[in-house]
Amino acid sequence: MLSYQKGQITLVQYKVLLCSLYEIYKALEEELDRNASHPAVAPIYFPQELARVESLERDLEHFWGSEWRKKVIVPAATQRYGQRLRKIGRENPELLVAHAYTRYLGDLSGGQVLGKITQKSLGLISKDGLSFFQFPGVSSPNRFKQLYRSRMNSIELTEEEKAAVLEEAVLAFELNIQVNAFSLLMRLRKQTDLTVMGMEALLSVSLSCSRAPLLITTYLFFSFSAAAADSRGPHLL
Repeated sequence: MLSYQKGQITLVQYKVLLCSLYEIYKALEEELDRNASHPAVAPIYFPQELARVESLERDLEHFWGSEWRKKVIVPAATQRYGQRLRKIGRENPELLVAHAYTRYLGDLSGGQVLGKITQKSLGLISKDGLSFFQFPGVSSPNRFKQLYRSRMNSIELTEEEKAAVLEEAVLAFELNIQVNAFSLLMRLRKQTDLTVMGMEALLSVSLSCSRAPLLITTYLFFSFSAAAADSRGPHLL
């Protein structure tokens, strides 16, 4: 997060991160759409206000060109995240609440600020390529977040389901840590001769040594950290 705020994000890193965000949101939103009528999903289902896939597609086309789908880079950490979302969408849709909260409210909280930082860091003249940070369907982020939290707390879950959702929220943060850590390794690669396979091997070793390696957590520069900083967090109690 600190490196991002200091403007130490490169275009290559940003493009790779957009690819990861696209794969994550594609999986998340497809599963939310498929489970829109589920009693745990329906209260927090806001596709018009929050959906990110189309905005990410615009950003990817801006930076990668019209054939961006053939150029998308999907790190292993991102693949694992997407697989988890599709698995719980099939088997335990109520757990999608944890991922929706972690991603959407984090992005909504930090979107405008991080959008400006990105524009300045990359020297972008216009807002082209920054659609991800914009939420035209949300007139007041603060009021919408209050609404979202109240909807979350209206969801009726058993004690066992509540515990499972909270545990899934922890996993959601860990999965985001892994995705963002890959961008850290992309930065290190510019200073070394690490290959992509070597970077992912290093990441795997780092994550196996600790649940939250200091090297990685201090570099969390993207939106989900905004949700982590929100002391209110998801209640579901």
